Amino acid sequence: MKNALIIHGAYGNPNENWIPWLKTELEKIDYEVVNPTFPTPENQNLESWFDAVSPYLEKLNSESVLIGHSIGAVFLLSVLEKLNEPVKTTIFASGFLNDLGNDDFDKINRSFYEKDFDWQKIKQNSQNVFVFHGDNDPYVPLSESENLAKNLGTNVKVIENGGHLNKSAGFDKFSELLEVII
Repeated sequence: MKNALIIHGAYGNPNENWIPWLKTELEKIDYEVVNPTFPTPENQNLESWFDAVSPYLEKLNSESVLIGHSIGAVFLLSVLEKLNEPVKTTIFASGFLNDLGNDDFDKINRSFYEKDFDWQKIKQNSQNVFVFHGDNDPYVPLSESENLAKNLGTNVKVIENGGHLNKSAGFDKFSELLEVII
């Protein structure tokens, strides 16, 4: 069964940016799509996000697609570490592995990346990996996505004038992301 799990970012929700558009587009091609609401900013931490996503993890299989934006992308690293079989594709949009110099974000994001990742298991658990990043992201430096991509054994797909790949940067649709799924 083709399915997709879409993870929003900090201070976000599943009804913003390109997430509703992507959900609709994937459902048109027979994907079952889940885009849960995660606690943010109150109670935002790795454990509470696993509590929110755990009912959906058992549905992941070799035809699954995982998509994460910002801290949602970072969260997918821990999801991949826990899987018992590889998913088809994982897409990281505006991901990072370190503090970003913004206390409002850094204090609620730290539990997601202040850990040792099992990069070998992460890479084994996704058949295809894509990293997207805007060339003028005001929150996450390009070097962060480059570091993430290096650890994942892939390259960054840089989006010209992409900003943080969110609605304020004009991303209520994200065609490049949909193309790599199709």
